[in-house]
Amino acid sequence: LAQASFALLMSQSLGLTTHSPKHIRIPSALKASSLVDFSKYEGLGNDFILIDDRDKEAPSLTPEESEKLCNRNFGIGGDGVIFALKPPSDDYDFTMRIYNSDGSEPEMCGNGIRCFAQFLKDIGADAESYQVNTLAGRIIPVMNDDATITVDMGEPELIGANVPTTLEPNFEGDSVVEQTLECNGKTWKVSAVSMGNPHAVIFVDDLEKDIDFESDGPALEACPEFPAKTNVEFVQVLSDTHLKMKVWERGAGPTLACGTGTCALVIAAIRAGKIPAGNKVRVTLPGGDLFIEWNKDTDRKVYMCGPATFSFAGKAALK
Repeated sequence: LAQASFALLMSQSLGLTTHSPKHIRIPSALKASSLVDFSKYEGLGNDFILIDDRDKEAPSLTPEESEKLCNRNFGIGGDGVIFALKPPSDDYDFTMRIYNSDGSEPEMCGNGIRCFAQFLKDIGADAESYQVNTLAGRIIPVMNDDATITVDMGEPELIGANVPTTLEPNFEGDSVVEQTLECNGKTWKVSAVSMGNPHAVIFVDDLEKDIDFESDGPALEACPEFPAKTNVEFVQVLSDTHLKMKVWERGAGPTLACGTGTCALVIAAIRAGKIPAGNKVRVTLPGGDLFIEWNKDTDRKVYMCGPATFSFAGKAALK
């Protein structure tokens, strides 16, 4: 990787003195065109680099440049780079695109969309809600008075072939619920759900004892039965309204939180009879809690509620 250096300008979370970007001293050898203004946000520890490209229709950085910025030793560090772009039409307020830390592009990111909304508010595009165009379709984050953000994540895709997975459908509507899968020398019971991006949900009795996370996660991500690869959620049921999970994200590996995965596992838990429908479900991730509701019998939409927090901002120079 080519090195990427950055100058830290602000850090509210650490309580440090803040400075304006114009006061930072940039080495004279660097051209202005090589500098990238960025802001850093996190949603339950799932951290992102935010770029203000509202005057553009496409990201100003390439996937390769984004991968370098996400490097935690030679760059800013992050699980992905998120771009705020022009909307495709008057039906939307903005477009969101994201590159993962490996340079791949996911359709959507649940924690990322909350960080995206908070970023828009902080840079002056303040609104009660936003109509956001994503590769997964229309997503609507709503800014709450308690500083959390509720996101209308839309309807899940449950038809197995559309997730996509080649696992044999074994449930109503050609869906896949706790279907047998051989992977990494083990037999798994996998439920397939798409929230605009694919998820393989696996229920276990004990998250600490029943899986080899560093081995099973990447093996399942690249399992050929998921032709577009997949996010992998390992889930432990604590009660009818409380689930605990670990996630191996497609293109990012282990992260502290995954918003779309949290939605997917609640849907999978209800469909597999692990928990009853109709409740707000608390999901505990390594980075904290998200709250999920699925209107299974009405509009079928999924709602996710959680925080998004500004960390720092600065200029980055790709070398």
